[in-house]
Amino acid sequence: MGQILRDEHYQALAEFRYRLRQFLRRSEEAARSVGLEPQQHQLLLALRGLPPDREPTVGELAERLQIQHHSAVELVDRLERRGLVWRERGERDRRQVYVRLTPEGRRVLEGLAAFHWQELQTIGPALIQALERITRAVQAGEEWESHRERE
Repeated sequence: MGQILRDEHYQALAEFRYRLRQFLRRSEEAARSVGLEPQQHQLLLALRGLPPDREPTVGELAERLQIQHHSAVELVDRLERRGLVWRERGERDRRQVYVRLTPEGRRVLEGLAAFHWQELQTIGPALIQALERITRAVQAGEEWESHRERE
């Protein structure tokens, strides 16, 4: 059985969503200011920030962006036409295609990453505070559930 949400839970969720959307809106504006669509920026970031145990395939990038494979192919196509990424066939398995950042892609991403890092220094404390508020409520709910189950 779930805990019934109270007004303060809705307020915490709304504040967290507001702070996330505030950051995302600024991120979208920054991407567009350098001629990228937000998803193109997200793909560049996903590519550069991929964990070392993951291969930079279109399928992996689609998963990271939570989009369909064909949509990721279209994004890579557009970024490749702009000279921001390039494709490379796997040496061991020629069917495997990897996506790589070009020097220009790295340059564009570095500028956007610097903007985002600075933006997080500004908005980060409010975002963290909103998340902590939710975390406290969730933890209190878990304790409440555990207490109810013992009764």
